This record gives sequence, C-alpha cells and structure tokens, in this order.
Amino acid sequence: MQTPPPALLPLLRTPFQGELLAWLYLHPEDETSLTDIALRFGVSSATASREADRLSEAELITARRHGNLRLLRANTSGRLSDVLTDLFALTYGPIAVLGDLVLPLAGVEEAHIYGSWAARYSGERGGVPNDVDVLVVGNPDEDELYEAARQAERVLGREVNVHRVSPAHWREPGTDPFLTGVHSRPAVRLEAFGRKHRQ
Repeated sequence: MQTPPPALLPLLRTPFQGELLAWLYLHPEDETSLTDIALRFGVSSATASREADRLSEAELITARRHGNLRLLRANTSGRLSDVLTDLFALTYGPIAVLGDLVLPLAGVEEAHIYGSWAARYSGERGGVPNDVDVLVVGNPDEDELYEAARQAERVLGREVNVHRVSPAHWREPGTDPFLTGVHSRPAVRLEAFGRKHRQ
C-alpha cells in the first residue's frame, strides 16, 4: 500500500522527502551524514539511503564520502536552488528551523506547532498556511523568545506567532478554551536538530 502524498506539498512522494529537502536547503552551509538523517527523521538507514540516491541522481543534493560516512548537502549551485529554498521554507520549513531556535532558550521545556500548519502536516487538505503558530511550554525570557520568532520569520518568509504557557497550565488546562483546543487538534512537537514527533 502506497503512502498518500503529503498535504503540505502534494508534489512529493512522502513527508520524509519534504523534511529531508527542507533540512538540507534551509541549512545550506551544513553537511549531514546519512546516519544522522535517519536518526533525525525516524526512518531506516535503507530508506534514507534510497531517498539520498534519488535526490542525488536528480542533482537536487550532493553527496560525498568521508571515511565510512556519506555526507549530504543541498546542491546550492543548481539552477533550482533559490526556488527550492523558498518552496521548502514555505512548506516543511517550520520543522527544519523552529526547534533549533526555540528549544535551546533557557526556561523552555517543550514547544509545539499547532493551527493550520500542523493540520496540513498531519494530512488535512487545504492551502499553504499564511503563518505558523507555536506554543512554548515554560518560562523563557520574553525578549529572547520574540527574537527567536523574528529569526524564524526571516528564514521562513512568513509570520511566526508564539504563545507562551506555564508547564502546570499546559498539563492541566482545565476549561481554558485555547489550550483545550490545542490539545484536541493536530500538533507537532518540536525537537532540536530537525527531529519531530507527531501527536
């Protein structure tokens, strides 16, 4: 049985293809090992290798050997580079960018993308969301959190809305309509280094 195409970008075969390309194109200065890719995105080494072969053959990424490692990076010299960077920033970019900007901040316990972007990521059909909504659990400095959101906006090319909530309130939302709504709808828990959990 084939995996249905992702709602974020139906041109792609799988969500993993979008996540991989977004990670590489939005971190163009980095080389990432095939092993690290498999760990980051929760796929087998064989799956990661097959996808790398396809993308390398299409000249969307470059690959080189360093000892036993196979290192991947975006093909930034290709004619499609700028277009692909913009495309993946608008679709899978939030996964590739937000975890590394928000989670290292002092006082952040966890963070989740919710709202229309999370709904598309989870397979609900619809247009590309105009903004990204992020729920931060913890007590980070407000100015640092604001600056992280602005940095993300510059990379993603869209508004990033951050809502901060205490850990106690997140675990016991009571009748708070906002938090009960977040708990009841699709959300994506962020991790640093491009990893994620579906909820």
